[in-house]
Amino acid sequence: MLLLDKDTFEEEVLSAEGYVLVDYFSDGCEPCKALMPDVEALAEKYEGQVKFCKLNTTKARRLAISQRVMGLPAILLYKDGKKVDECTKDDATKENIQSMVEKVL
Repeated sequence: MLLLDKDTFEEEVLSAEGYVLVDYFSDGCEPCKALMPDVEALAEKYEGQVKFCKLNTTKARRLAISQRVMGLPAILLYKDGKKVDECTKDDATKENIQSMVEKVL
């Protein structure tokens, strides 16, 4: 998984071709920490089909807000730089993230 920051987000997500999944998390978010191993497992499963990235919102609050991320955890799926789907808060489970990815493949 690629760790993004506010300097690499535009190039890696908004200017990227194809599907990019971004896991928005913060240092103090326990549900985010619990979900991270599941997201990393999905990143391995879909390697070469979907680019998996993560962004620590603690260091990029304005960027998260610009993407309409208002609560965590938040998993957003982009295609060619446009948001096409998301799983947020209680809906952010491994099963829901996997089905979101499967829908587009």
